[in-house]
Amino acid sequence: MSRHERPVYVISVFAELAGVHPQTLRNYERTGLLRPERTSGGSRRFSDADLATLHRIQELTNEGVNLEGVRRIVKIEAEMAALREELTQLRTEAHASVAATHRQYRRDLVPVQNTIAVFIDAQQRQRMQRDR
Repeated sequence: MSRHERPVYVISVFAELAGVHPQTLRNYERTGLLRPERTSGGSRRFSDADLATLHRIQELTNEGVNLEGVRRIVKIEAEMAALREELTQLRTEAHASVAATHRQYRRDLVPVQNTIAVFIDAQQRQRMQRDR
């Protein structure tokens, strides 16, 4: 778990950092917008990642989006981030596959200095065909 995702803030400290009432955080948790970790005693613990999510929620609600809209937007944004990550991985694999294919082709090619090339023009070709 990265430092950004480590749950360290109790609800009162987190609410103060975010500038919201603790009840607002409980409401966001109930609606699924925030998912704080729980200690063995059941206390909520929030992380810096939760704080970033909360700032996004505040940004959207300040623009007039209701909580259901915020929930949907946050979900779509998370899906898009996962898809971008998957796309990056697939691109990396595709580039590696193309590079491996090119290396294989290079092994199969005969170097030009090891070949004999005969160039004849069209008139020479016609004469050779007549002479057969």
